[in-house]
Amino acid sequence: MNTPAPDGGARLDPARVRAITIDLDDTLWPIWPTIARAEAVLSAWLAERAPATAAQWGNPALLREVRNQMQAERPDLAHDLSALRRESIRRVLERSGDDPALAEPAFEVFFAERQRVDLFEDALPALEWLASRYPVVALSNGNADLRRVGLASHFKGALSAREFGVGKPDARIFHAAARAAGVASADVLHVGDDAHLDVLGALGADMQVAWVNREGHAWTHAPLQPHTTVADLMALCRQLG
Repeated sequence: MNTPAPDGGARLDPARVRAITIDLDDTLWPIWPTIARAEAVLSAWLAERAPATAAQWGNPALLREVRNQMQAERPDLAHDLSALRRESIRRVLERSGDDPALAEPAFEVFFAERQRVDLFEDALPALEWLASRYPVVALSNGNADLRRVGLASHFKGALSAREFGVGKPDARIFHAAARAAGVASADVLHVGDDAHLDVLGALGADMQVAWVNREGHAWTHAPLQPHTTVADLMALCRQLG
């Protein structure tokens, strides 16, 4: 059981931690600068190869609207961000009269740029520290490819919503990540930035949770509480050490 804290939450118990699961986007790197850059590269590619589409949909904000519409229309793809992006591109190509077969190479242009992430300063030293002490499993609703990002050597495994079929905060994907780490869920410390997807999801899966709160947001889900809140990943390493 979790050790009660004075505020009614639970304190982190480092002695119980036998494995780490960790979110990727906005935990190891900021995601929106990466997405904005990938969308700009996609727009430039469309301008060269699908000019009618670029003229009507070249603004990344418009493409984002189509993607959001696609997500509402295709709940079966809600867990697969790659498929949502690919089908959104296909839709605007069709609407513009360009070849919808261009959706595949267009998505690959976007996806390649999406893997060019700029890590938070603390991310790599923290990953090195954690991986030297625990099995570490990536657990993400996004579509980052750790091999292409260049971080795969720090992870025992990786589990994404696209591969598993459901995403966070569903307890099943947390339990699957614990199995990938080779431990029981109660022996896992999940690390992530999203209060709902990461913290509440991991608590529901009987894991300890570290909330990475880089921006100093208020916690609004009382009486539930993360076991620890840290401003960066090295602060977490110091608590575990």
